[in-house]
Amino acid sequence: MTATLEVRDLKTHFFTRAGVVRAVDGVSFAVDRGKVLGLVGESGSGKTVTGFSIMGLVDPPGRIAGGKILFKGRDLASLSEEEMRALRGNRIAMIFQDPMMTLNPVLRIDTQMIETVQAHERVSREEARQRARDALGQVGIPSPDERLRSYPHQFSGGMRQRVAIAIALLHKPDVIVADEPTTALDVTIQGQILAEAQKLCRVTGTAMIWITHDLSVVAGLADDIAVMYAGRVVEQGPVDEVLDAPFHPYTVGLIGSVPSRNRRGEPLRQIPGMTPSLLDLPAGCTFRARCPRAEPRCAEPPPMAEYSPGRFARCIHPYNVPEMAA
Repeated sequence: MTATLEVRDLKTHFFTRAGVVRAVDGVSFAVDRGKVLGLVGESGSGKTVTGFSIMGLVDPPGRIAGGKILFKGRDLASLSEEEMRALRGNRIAMIFQDPMMTLNPVLRIDTQMIETVQAHERVSREEARQRARDALGQVGIPSPDERLRSYPHQFSGGMRQRVAIAIALLHKPDVIVADEPTTALDVTIQGQILAEAQKLCRVTGTAMIWITHDLSVVAGLADDIAVMYAGRVVEQGPVDEVLDAPFHPYTVGLIGSVPSRNRRGEPLRQIPGMTPSLLDLPAGCTFRARCPRAEPRCAEPPPMAEYSPGRFARCIHPYNVPEMAA
């Protein structure tokens, strides 16, 4: 079965006066219908640029320098802006981290949501308004009829984010790229939104990419996980297996830095050093300067290897590898 979205060897580079910034450097993954892929990593790892590349929203001096983005077999990287506009917001939607990237501050919420519906479908204004009202109720906004007549500045930051999520859900898209959409929400509302996201994927078959640095969110939401570091995917596989027995030392470090009830009173573990500059990436494994398992062989670029069925890691000296695969 063909994946709803498949990214193959994607490269998105920014061509600056200081040099070429390889923000995304050979990323590959796939998301099936009704599944959630968690895309995780530190700030600057390339997660958001990957999402923007899928949506065709990379601005100059950045551009897609190689690879394919296959949406139901159609390469999005080769489409014109007009063709992308027909898909964007309709069949492929994005929820931004900052809701004000979605909302126009001088237009009422009903105007923005109705225009979003009518931009892609020939429906009456009343039907579009009813869909907007239902979407607001779906994300837990009370008194949706009244709130439709409000302006964005009349909402709190968390409420604005819920409106932005509701707009992304209007067309029940085939793919949603969610860029840390619950960061500004309180824990109760975050749980509600995560439950709605899972329900949406299960009921409508929407494929979702959830970009986040929060492993606890991914653990409860995603089916699969792809861990990014310095523009590359360094580990991927089923989320439970990766979090329970990670292969790559970077994934081990991320998990070790998460607060745990089992280590109350103990200092959090830290990954030593800093993420390398994307302008001057080291040869070989980009993580080796911070890795406790680094050895001379790490000066050569490690391949993405399958160490157990469905489990991949870009490392020549991984943790937790089954004996038969070692």
